[in-house]
Amino acid sequence: MKKTVLAALAALTLAAGCASSPAPVALKDGEGQLTSGYRNWPVFLTGIEKPTGHIRDIYINEIGSKAKKGEPFPNGTVSVMDIYKATKGADGKLTKTELEKVFVMYKGPGWGNSAPEGLKNGDWVYAAFDAAGQPAKVDYNSCRSCHLPLADKDYIFHYDKYFDSRKSASNFSTSVSEAHMAALVR
Repeated sequence: MKKTVLAALAALTLAAGCASSPAPVALKDGEGQLTSGYRNWPVFLTGIEKPTGHIRDIYINEIGSKAKKGEPFPNGTVSVMDIYKATKGADGKLTKTELEKVFVMYKGPGWGNSAPEGLKNGDWVYAAFDAAGQPAKVDYNSCRSCHLPLADKDYIFHYDKYFDSRKSASNFSTSVSEAHMAALVR
């Protein structure tokens, strides 16, 4: 299975750069592989507290990190969400404890076509893993139905927050650079 995913991602990369490349192998829900080192990818968002007593950290690969607000994420995007158990402190804030699950979204041309009618999330497919990185048995229709209302955000939760946080970080680095340059010119 890992070879299938790697071949599919390699084909996506080649297809992006060469129109005559063969079409990548389409993944279906549950067929993806958990990529080691994803925590070194660009951060999508971290510290997302859920009323269930969990904290979520989300990462996105380089391909997905190049997306622009208002546009769908490009084919080849992979988004990984760590779900941690959490405890509530005296201050009422949640603190991460142990990793419980890892959910992954993969996007490729036509990959969502295998989803049941009425639950298609564009070209996205899903996979789930336990804390040890082994495939977890989940109801992917539940994932799909939860993401379904987000069609205008390419089926991604926190879409606006992600792009707004990138804009804020960009504005901060720009103003720091301008302030630094102004100090040098004096």
